[in-house]
Amino acid sequence: MEDKLYLLQRHLPELLHLDALIRHGERHLRVSTVHEVPMGELSLPVRVIEMGSSSPGVPVIGFFGGVHGVERIGSQVLMSWLHSLIHRLQWDDQLHRRLEQVRLVFMPMINPGGIWKRTRSNPNGVDLMRNAPIDAMGRVPFLVGGHRISRHLPWYRGKSGAPMEPEAQAVARVVREKLMPAPFSMSLDCHSGFGRRDRIWCCYARSHRPIPHIGEVFRLKQHFEDTYPHHHPYLIEPQSVNYTTHGDLWDYLYDDAQERAPHHTFLPFTLEMGSWLWVRKNPRQMLDFFGYFNPVIGHRHHRVLRQHLPLFEFLTAMTANAGNWLPTTREKPALTRQAIAHWFGDAD
Repeated sequence: MEDKLYLLQRHLPELLHLDALIRHGERHLRVSTVHEVPMGELSLPVRVIEMGSSSPGVPVIGFFGGVHGVERIGSQVLMSWLHSLIHRLQWDDQLHRRLEQVRLVFMPMINPGGIWKRTRSNPNGVDLMRNAPIDAMGRVPFLVGGHRISRHLPWYRGKSGAPMEPEAQAVARVVREKLMPAPFSMSLDCHSGFGRRDRIWCCYARSHRPIPHIGEVFRLKQHFEDTYPHHHPYLIEPQSVNYTTHGDLWDYLYDDAQERAPHHTFLPFTLEMGSWLWVRKNPRQMLDFFGYFNPVIGHRHHRVLRQHLPLFEFLTAMTANAGNWLPTTREKPALTRQAIAHWFGDAD
């Protein structure tokens, strides 16, 4: 037992932190293990935590992190949010009332084996965010866009025709079972490692074609900017504005939701924390590959852990109040045209 604790504290302290949070808030949480990753003599659980209403008709928001093992700040930010919610439930009646109207699903460490090994991929060498069975429309950036050359190179998709990796399949099961059945659901997947600005990306990653719900995304963007006019550090845009990729897991799940529940609305987003800014402010981080993806200096790390909480709060409120802002059938065509003009120019 002592050896196990020592190894976890050394390689995966986030798991010990998550277990402590679960114990502290156990009377408010519903916890399950959807996969276990063998790591030597240990087995690393992939946990799902739910809080809020268990009614099948309520809207649902899912918070996901730890897809890429080197980007452990994503898991840490989500556990900061979970910590805040658990402690507020001790005294906040308003939060209790809010959670009667919405369900929150957390999957903060999708790839614990990658976090343990400090690699982008899972222990099989596969990039989980390039692993879905879909191809991009047109050319993608070499390697970065996903490839099948070798698992020893980053951004490896896996073998053609092979099943998705177990961690990716676990995410898909959680989304299908816990988010898609809801009339309205939203997800936020937390990453780092691109650009000097924090970005909120929507689908598609594989194509410059707008998704059918691009009008809803644009309406959410408008409300966020109206709500936080003086505290809005994010660029909100489709991922394809920056680059396209093969095998994007959220593209795959968004399209899957369109087929399985065409009358429901599922909006997946990715929070891409602009880690290049951390490197720019502290160039010594370039001496450590891990420093390209995570804030190293203590005060900057603490700032990142707290600065995204207003975004999480906003998205939770938007989920709970989806009926108050989703466009009507009459409004949607005009809103869709505005969104396409804003992000894609005047192209059809």
